[in-house]
Amino acid sequence: MPRRTRFTIWRPFATAVAAVLTAALLTPAAAQAAGPDGRAAHESRPVYSYAHAVRESVWVDTGLDGDGDGKPDRVAADIVRPAEPAREGRKVPVIMDASPYFSCCGRGNESQLKTYDAQGHVVQMPLFYDNYFVPRGYAFVGVDLAGTNRSDGCVDVGGRSDIQSAKAVIDWLNGRARAYTSRTGTQTVKATWTNGTTGMIGKSWDATIANGVAATGVGGLKTIVPISGISSWYDYYFAQGAPLYDGGPADLAGDVESDAAKAHCAAVQKNLTDGSPRSGDWTSLWSERDYVTDAAKVRASVFLVHGMQDLNVRTKHFGQWWEALAKHGVERKIWLSQTGHVDPFDYRRGAWVDTLHRWFDHELLGYDNGIDREPMADIERHPDQWVTSRTWPPQTTRTTVLHPAPGARNGVGTLGLRPATGTETFTDDPKLSETDWAARLTAPTPEKAGFLTAPLTHDLRLSGSSTVTVTATPTTASAHLSAVLVDVGPDTIRDYADAAEGITTLTTRTCWGESTAGDSACFKETRARTAKVDYTVFSRGWADLGHHASLGKGVPLTPGKACTMTLDLAATDHVVPAGHRLALIVAGTDKDLIDPPSTRPSLTVALAGTTARLPLVGGAAAFTRATSGSTAAAAAPGALEGVRPPRAAQHIPG
Repeated sequence: MPRRTRFTIWRPFATAVAAVLTAALLTPAAAQAAGPDGRAAHESRPVYSYAHAVRESVWVDTGLDGDGDGKPDRVAADIVRPAEPAREGRKVPVIMDASPYFSCCGRGNESQLKTYDAQGHVVQMPLFYDNYFVPRGYAFVGVDLAGTNRSDGCVDVGGRSDIQSAKAVIDWLNGRARAYTSRTGTQTVKATWTNGTTGMIGKSWDATIANGVAATGVGGLKTIVPISGISSWYDYYFAQGAPLYDGGPADLAGDVESDAAKAHCAAVQKNLTDGSPRSGDWTSLWSERDYVTDAAKVRASVFLVHGMQDLNVRTKHFGQWWEALAKHGVERKIWLSQTGHVDPFDYRRGAWVDTLHRWFDHELLGYDNGIDREPMADIERHPDQWVTSRTWPPQTTRTTVLHPAPGARNGVGTLGLRPATGTETFTDDPKLSETDWAARLTAPTPEKAGFLTAPLTHDLRLSGSSTVTVTATPTTASAHLSAVLVDVGPDTIRDYADAAEGITTLTTRTCWGESTAGDSACFKETRARTAKVDYTVFSRGWADLGHHASLGKGVPLTPGKACTMTLDLAATDHVVPAGHRLALIVAGTDKDLIDPPSTRPSLTVALAGTTARLPLVGGAAAFTRATSGSTAAAAAPGALEGVRPPRAAQHIPG
């Protein structure tokens, strides 16, 4: 493990001496030490005292009055920063996590909460960021979103108040907003200790806030590191009109808001409920919470991290965000794991801390450490086996149109480059899921239509987002559609359907930074939790057929009348290896992942109007090569060995 990823036990005297001797050589806000050859090491070093770091809290005026009490809301920002630079007249950059979870639910694998001393100063800051980066010349700021913990206002679930909670703090760090030393007092405080250069990081809702703040184009925000973040809140609750979760944003707000917010935020709760009808119709509430449309405003670089089997914040979120950022030339880097909704600290710890350290050094301190010239993407191909990609998706990726065709038996067709005619019919069965469909791919069962290639003679890689266009005639006035891509063949994968979503937490700990009595830098280790499988569902998409004409307004279907709808499938990077088969399944309700329609329809799929547009590396030529020649027949899929059907959807994106 590289030495820079570990930080040994604090030796106050030795470190203090080192700080004094090197002070004259340090770049502003950075402990950049010289290597043995006398040249700059291009790496911030742990020369500052974490034990004696400044711990303070400020309340930043957001300029909003979300709770309607006639006074501007103030959001609490807890700060841990090295004391030495300020004494020496030097300013430091900021790493910031803005979260609704610091008091209600916790952060990280051990659900850490903020804790405070008798004076109200933060004692424990969740996660390792402050322990590791403060000794290296960074400040860490943990922001309580409006309506949570020690902040005023109301939780509005990704809306203006949520985003302004964090943006206002960045404005204060850059001298553009006012902050106070207490929640209700009049004494103001300025951030004289920072140069305003800020990087945001966080997982899930925290990552979502980073996306939303970046989409405002706020000055001073230089980079964001969103881990499993939402890019459009509509796509968290609905998939093209099909409901993904019971409840809605008002329920989510109630899960995280403080007691004060519960007492004063009924109007905000009502607006959240009224603006998010369970019909799946797009409303102005969703427009306000769609950050993809504002990607052109993003000035910060983006280091995006996501689990390719995340069934909480599904990978459509990173796919559409990534594509929008690429369109506008935003500097980007990406990690894609085989896990579900899991932080990289818990599946690739040493490499993660090292890479994050180098990223922040480059983006916030300006070090030329080469990370911007390294491969853009790291992808977990098998548990703990990673590959890199110079660009992502690879430059040779081409959208390739594949056509389903009838097979020798009803419901078991083929998938290829040639257009086909004919029909396939299935009946929605809400008791079955994508894993049930995949297990019966080669059998003519009534609840799905499956289409498979022959066993591949060469590997076939899909990299990016797919779409499936379906022309279907329903028998009832309502119908939901699912389309999933399946790698048919034996493999060992991370057990993403387990409650821990691909990891096992151990009892041993490793330490990443300095500790104090109230804030340990030592965290439980993990290892991959794996499962042997006969097939892998690696991309999926859902829709309500009643929204085929408009996402803004669903309409009842006319039984017997055909409708055409294009389903957006989740982004992925997956290799179907030689000997396996690529399959497309079209079906109705995907149990536990979308809610069923009000009726139980049968749907007749017109194959001439049904296509799959897949991002194949090498395009149609690669598909032809992979499906030509002969190979030993792959075994028919059987029941899963280890991976259970996806667990029931949870509506807290933490």
